[in-house]
Amino acid sequence: MNKAILPVFLLFCFICNAQVKKEIFESFKLQERRDVSYYFPEDYSEEKKYPLLVVLDADYLFDLVVANAKFYSENDRMPQAIIVGVHQSANDLRWEDCDFEQTTGLPTEKGKLFYEFLGTELIPYLETSYSVAPFKMFVGYDITANFGNYFLFKDNSLFNAYLCISPVLATEMESRVPSRLLDLKQDIFYNLVLEKEKTDSRQRILQMNNAIGSLSRENLYYSFDEYAEPDHISIATYGISKAFDNVFKSFRPITPKEYRQDILASQEPAIKYLEDKYDMIEKQLGLRKAVELNDIMAIYAASLKKDDFESLKSLADISKKQFPETMLGFYLEGEYLELAGEPKKAMKAFEKAFVLSEIDFLTKDMALEKIDAIKDDFGY
Repeated sequence: MNKAILPVFLLFCFICNAQVKKEIFESFKLQERRDVSYYFPEDYSEEKKYPLLVVLDADYLFDLVVANAKFYSENDRMPQAIIVGVHQSANDLRWEDCDFEQTTGLPTEKGKLFYEFLGTELIPYLETSYSVAPFKMFVGYDITANFGNYFLFKDNSLFNAYLCISPVLATEMESRVPSRLLDLKQDIFYNLVLEKEKTDSRQRILQMNNAIGSLSRENLYYSFDEYAEPDHISIATYGISKAFDNVFKSFRPITPKEYRQDILASQEPAIKYLEDKYDMIEKQLGLRKAVELNDIMAIYAASLKKDDFESLKSLADISKKQFPETMLGFYLEGEYLELAGEPKKAMKAFEKAFVLSEIDFLTKDMALEKIDAIKDDFGY
């Protein structure tokens, strides 16, 4: 086997019901064997695409990120993800891997090799071995949080999202990061978490926050959170869920607040909100999400509320595709045709709905009532 092309895996074991795999990864770039942990969803399938979350300081952060990702995905607030964690606690590896030159702020020689290990070995291995979506997120703490910033300085950032927890900032990073975020053309989520306790980098982090917060750039999604209670140690457990809220906001189901403020208040057809939402998910996360029943029902209610009957037609087509065994699509089609003044076609649609499975609030009795009402009104 050519070690310059393929990594060699010497040891692996499975824990947590085969969801987490720990391996010793032999790195050609580092000329070292490194402990790496992987999390895969229980129902992992090659038919789906999964965002990739890269977690440094895995001894501290990996389990926290996995727990949050499982909870969020199980409650449909983010897609299922593949998570890789690089262990760095032994022998102070985290400082060797992520240290920087004090004069230039650039990575040390070891840091450059670690950068290449992540970018040209570990991540490409996962991309070629598993069904990884284009979307990638970096998670780091303290010195490893700062290290993630170096990936911003490629022509295109390797990561689409960053979670930097109380970073130990390299020289001039408080001005370099805002400048680079302004220049990048791609969508970037940048999440910065800080404790109020005094640290050596605190004032520079606040300066960086002010600079990023003042940027006018449409496709930069920035979040800054400062917590009063935690110290520099406990801050590592904060901010992960808030970052997931920021990064995966478009993925979550339509909320009552969205329904009131964004859909009902809009002058555009209700169906456009649904189409734009799912196009945004695909654009940002590189995967196509199946349209949820919750979202269909929100658009259905909005269509009726706004007398936007044309949206019902498109919604019926979507429902037939997403829930083909249920009465939803034909029932919505029947309502559209009824409102469009085509009762005979509407009755046929309700008849088709009647023989299919009930779903949500729709019942066979409702379809039958529609059929009987049309017969009574028009004598069919």
